[in-house]
Amino acid sequence: MGDLYLQMGEYSKALQFYETALKIRHKALPSHHPDLAESYNSMGEVYHHMGDNAKALELYVVALKTSEKTLPSNHPALATFYNNIGLAYGNMSEHSKALEFYEKAIKTYGKALPSNHPALATFHNNIGLAHNHMGEHSKALEFYEEALKIRDKALPSHHPDLAVSYNNIGTVYQNMGDYAKALELYDKANEVLKKTLLPNHPHLATSYCNIGQVYYNMGDYLKALEFYDKAFKIREEALSSNHPDLGTVYNNIGLVHNNMGDYLKALEFYDQALKIREEALPPNDLDLATVYNNIGLAYNNMGEHSKALEFYEKALKIRDKGLPSHHPDLAASYNNIGTVYQNMGDYAKALELYDKANEVLKKTLLPNHPQLATSYCNIGQVYYNMGDYLKALEFYDKALKIREEALSSNHPDLSTVYNNIGQVYNNMGDYAKALEFYNSSYTILEKLLPITHPSLASFYNDIGQVYYNMGDYSKALEFYDQALKIREEALPPNHPDLATVYNNIGLVHNNMGDYLKALEFYDKALKIREEALSCNHPDLATVYNNIGLVHNNMGDYSKALEFYEKALKVYAEALPPNHSHLATLYTNVGTVYYYMGDYSKALEFHEKALKVREKALPPNHPDLAVGYLSFAACYESMGDYAAALNAV
Repeated sequence: MGDLYLQMGEYSKALQFYETALKIRHKALPSHHPDLAESYNSMGEVYHHMGDNAKALELYVVALKTSEKTLPSNHPALATFYNNIGLAYGNMSEHSKALEFYEKAIKTYGKALPSNHPALATFHNNIGLAHNHMGEHSKALEFYEEALKIRDKALPSHHPDLAVSYNNIGTVYQNMGDYAKALELYDKANEVLKKTLLPNHPHLATSYCNIGQVYYNMGDYLKALEFYDKAFKIREEALSSNHPDLGTVYNNIGLVHNNMGDYLKALEFYDQALKIREEALPPNDLDLATVYNNIGLAYNNMGEHSKALEFYEKALKIRDKGLPSHHPDLAASYNNIGTVYQNMGDYAKALELYDKANEVLKKTLLPNHPQLATSYCNIGQVYYNMGDYLKALEFYDKALKIREEALSSNHPDLSTVYNNIGQVYNNMGDYAKALEFYNSSYTILEKLLPITHPSLASFYNDIGQVYYNMGDYSKALEFYDQALKIREEALPPNHPDLATVYNNIGLVHNNMGDYLKALEFYDKALKIREEALSCNHPDLATVYNNIGLVHNNMGDYSKALEFYEKALKVYAEALPPNHSHLATLYTNVGTVYYYMGDYSKALEFHEKALKVREKALPPNHPDLAVGYLSFAACYESMGDYAAALNAV
C-alpha cells in the first residue's frame, strides 16, 4: 500500500503505511533483519520525494547499518543503500560526497555481478549525474555513455532504461548549449517510450517536458507550450489533482508565459502550481521555494519590487532551513534578491547580496564551474550600472575565462559575456571594441538559434545602440528595424521588449530632428508599457522622460514639464532617492527651466541632480562633468561669471 501511495504522490499516506509496516516488523523480527532495512529505506524514499533530504539520509544510513550486520560486504542490497545515500548527498549538493557513495555502490556491485549487468548502468548513470551537477560535462558524458553501452547490450531496444540514458545525455548537451543534439536525444528517448508505454503514462509526460525545455531555451515558446500541454494532459489524466508533477507542468508553462512577457498569465499558472504544492507538500518543502522564486521573478519583471522581494524572501526562508549553508540554491536566492535591489538602484545592497552568493558558490563548486561565471557576471553588472566600467570589465573577464575553459566554443553563455563586455566598451565610447565583442556574441548565436529568436533581436538592438552613440543614425535605424522585425514575429504585440525597440527608434528620430516621428514611436512604446507593466514601473518613466525631451526640443516647455513630472512621480515611488535615473530627470527639468529663462529654478534642479550623482557615482564619472557644466551655464546666463568659472 505504501508503494502505491508513493507512486501516486500521496507521500503522507505512503509514510503512514510504511511506519505501520515498520512497527509490525519491529515486534516480529530481530533488530538486524533485512526487512527492517527495507522499511527504513522505503521511508527514506518518501522523505526524499518530500524534499527532506536530511531525514532521507538519516533513514538510508540506518538501513545500511542494519543490513551490514547481516549481509556479506559484496551483497547487492548494500550497493542499493550506498546508491540511495549518494542520491541524498547529491540532492543536498554534496556532490563529492555523493560520488564517494556511488563509487562504493559500483565497487560492491562489481564484485557480485557481471560487468554488463543493468544495475551497474544505474550507478554509472548516477556518477554521471554528480559530474553534470559539478559542471564537468565531458566527465558526465563519459559515465552516461558507459551506462548506455551496458543497457544497449543487456536490454531490448525499446526498454525504458534506454530512454533514461538518452534523456540524461540529452540533458548534458542542453547544459552545454547544444540544443540540436539535446533535441535529437530527447526525441530518441520519446520514441522508445512511445513503443513501450501506454500513451497516458507519466514517463511520457516527463519526456514531453524535456523536449519542451529545449524549445524554451531555444526561444521557440509556442513549440515549448505545445509539448508542455501534451505533458499536462497526460498528468491531468494519470495523476491525482494535487500530484506535485502536475504542479511542475503548471510551473513550466508559467515560465514560458513569463518569457513571452505575459506576466499576468505567468502568475496564473504559478498560482496553480503553488496551490497544488501547498496541498501536497509540507510548508518547508524545497519545491515550494521554486514556485515562490518564479512568482518573485514575474513581479520583478512587472516592476513590482516589494512584491518580488516578498516572494524571493519566502523562497530564501525555506532554502535557509532545508539546505546546507553552501548549497547553490541559496546562492540563487541571494542573486535574485540582489537583482531586485539592483533594479531599484540600490547598488550597495545588490553588491552585498551578489558577493554573498559568490562566497556560497566558491565553497561548493570547482573554480571553473559555469555558475561561478554567472555570479561574476552579476557583480560586473552592478559595477556597470554604477559607471565603474573598469571594475565591470574585471568581473566580466573572470566570467569569460571560466566559460571559455568550461563550455563549448558555441555555448550561448559565452555569447552573453561577449555581449556584456561589448556594452561596457559601448558606454566607455570605444565603439570599435564594442562592435568586436557584439560580433563575437552574434557569431555564436547565429549558429545556435533560429533567425526569429528574440536573442538575435537583442543583438541587433545592441549594435543599433553603438551606431546611435556614434551618430550614425541611418545605420542605427537599420539595426533597430531588424530587431523590430524579429520581435514583431516572435513576441505577442504587448511584449515589453517591443516597447524597448519602439523607444530606441524614437530616440533616433528625435536626434535626427524628426520630432513627430519620434513621438509616434514613443507613443507605441508607452501604450505597451502602460498595458504590460505596473503604473510605477521605471520603464514607464523612461518613455515619459523621452516624450518630455521631444516637447522640449520642439520648444513646448510646458508640455515637456508635464511629462517630466509624470516621470518624476514614477521614479519617486519606484527608486531610491540617490538613483542615477533621478539625476538625469532633474537635469532635464533644470534644462527646461533654463530655456524658459528661470535660471534660479534651473539651478535648483541641477543642484538636486549633482547631489544624487555625487553620492551614486565614482568621482571621475563623466555625468558629474555634465552637472558642473550645467551650473556654469546657469551662472553665465545670470551674469555671475565668477561663479560660472568656479563651477567649471
